[in-house]
Order: sequence, then structure tokens, then C-alpha cells
Amino acid sequence: MLLYLIRRILMLVPILILMSMVAFFLIQLPPGDFVTFRIEQLRMSGIEVSDNEAQRLMVQFGLDKPPMARYVWWVSGIVLRGNWGWSLQWNKSVNEILQERIPMTVVISLLALLFSWVVAIPIGIYSATHQYSPMDYVATFLGFIGVATPGFLLALIAAWLLFSQLGFSALGLHSPEYINAPWSTAKFVDLLKHLWLPLFLVGMGNTASTIRVVRNNLLDELNKQYVITARSKGLSEWKLVWKYPVRMAINPLLSTVSWVLPGLVSGTVLIDIVLSLQTIGPVLLRATLAQDMYLAGSVVLLLSALTVIGALIGDVLLVLVDPRIRFGRLGK
Repeated sequence: MLLYLIRRILMLVPILILMSMVAFFLIQLPPGDFVTFRIEQLRMSGIEVSDNEAQRLMVQFGLDKPPMARYVWWVSGIVLRGNWGWSLQWNKSVNEILQERIPMTVVISLLALLFSWVVAIPIGIYSATHQYSPMDYVATFLGFIGVATPGFLLALIAAWLLFSQLGFSALGLHSPEYINAPWSTAKFVDLLKHLWLPLFLVGMGNTASTIRVVRNNLLDELNKQYVITARSKGLSEWKLVWKYPVRMAINPLLSTVSWVLPGLVSGTVLIDIVLSLQTIGPVLLRATLAQDMYLAGSVVLLLSALTVIGALIGDVLLVLVDPRIRFGRLGK
């Protein structure tokens, strides 16, 4: 296991280098650049920008250099100095923006993933072991509703209902009086009051699909010969289901951690915008529209790193859960 982990970690280096190149150059594929976007904004507001001023902006933001030179400067800053560059749109370092947004994004994403698994796995197991029962039909119906309903629409409806019926504004992560206040018990309690709705909305979409995955996989396992043999030998149903079939049924969940983690971060942009959440999703959207290459490239690189790290975590969990998997022992 240790050698496998070391080998996989070493393999991450070239993968992350390739991902950093894709992340940086992808944002520059559309025509124009940030200066063009900025000049267009100024002209729309009635401010004329001369050619000399445009050239000065190009030099100031380093856009007069070749793309490869900008990439080398950006990557060397990350590796050697921990400097992720300068946000042209926000006019401050990318490090500051990431430090403000990443912690709460990670908290919401991980708690939403935990919430979806805690809710979906027991429901999926019950549906598979009580196939075609009334609760199985209810779970199936709710699963289809959860998959088909857009999260941002539920966010709009929930925010309106909470405000109209209870007078509680679910927008943001803090009430106005706590936004700039230092951390205290009251501010933490206020955060919890605002946190439950985004956790529920973000986790619900993944919950619906997870129920279907667990149910279908467990049904497939329960029809296999080893289960039939164990049942015929008198093994209790509870022990029979939990000892092997459930462990096999959740394998796909563990193997999909690689895309679930970045999906929870980047796939909830509309929910974050509707609820005015201070997370990384809206920042990525704004940076992409403005072609803020250093900020957008940094966020995309972080999401790519989450994908690679999630794949490693998923493989390790598969080894721990499924005894049939053995690494480095092909043919044995």
C-alpha cells in the first residue's frame, strides 16, 4: 500500500503540470483579453480610452508578453513563492481571494457530500432490500424529482418561502450585522442558521443520483450466486446484506470521489449566485467572463487538483473496502 501511494503521488506531478497548462491557456482561447474587456466597459460608461492608455494597461498587466512567458511566470510563482498571481478584475492578489473563498467552499462541499451519503446510502439499501414496496416507490419518485429539478430553482423557491413565511433572509452566509464583525459565538450561530439551506440544496442533487446507484448495484449483488449460497446456508439476512453486498454496492461511490469533489465546488455556481454565497463558484464565473487569466487559471487548477486527489482518495478507499482489490500483484 505504501509503495502504491508513493508511486501515485509521484505520478501527480506531470499530471498537475499538464493540467496547469490546460487551465492557463484555455482561458485565453476566446478572442480578446482583459484589457479589451476593461476598455469596452469604460467606453460603455462614457469614458474614452486612448491608444497610449490601452498600451499602458497592456504593459501593466503583463499582456504584452508572449503567452508562454506569462505561463512560466505564473507557475514559477506558485511553485517557488506560493504566489498565485494578481487578479486583474479584483485588483488584488489571487492568494487573498482564495483565502477568503476557499475555506467556506470546502466546508460546504464536504458537508454536502457527507449529507448526501448519509441520507442516500440507507435509502438505497432499504429500496434494494424491499424492492417494489411502497417506500421503494416513494424513494424512486423522490429520486427522479431530485435529479430533474434544477438546484437554483429550488434555491429561489426556498429563499422566497423562508422570507415570506418566517421573515428570515437566507441570502448570504451571515446576517448584515455579522458580515464584518469579528468571530464570536453569536456569529457562529448565525452562520449555522444560514448554512443549512445551501447544504441541503447542494447535497440534494447528488443524493438523488446516489440513491439510484446504490439501489441498482445492491440489487445486482443480491442476485449473485454467493449471496444465494450464503442465504441457503442459514446466514442471517442482516449479516448477509451488510457483510459483502453493501460493500460491493458502494464501490462506485468511492470510485467517483474524483469527480464528485470538484463537481460540488464548481457545479453549484447558480445556487451560490442565487443565495449570494461567498464561495469560489461565482468568482470563477466572473473571472471567466472578464478573462481574468490568473484568477480563472488558479481556480481551474485547484479544481483539477481536487479531481486528481479525489481519484487517489477513491482508490485508497476501494482497497480498504473491497478485499478483492490488490495493487502491484497482477497475476497472483
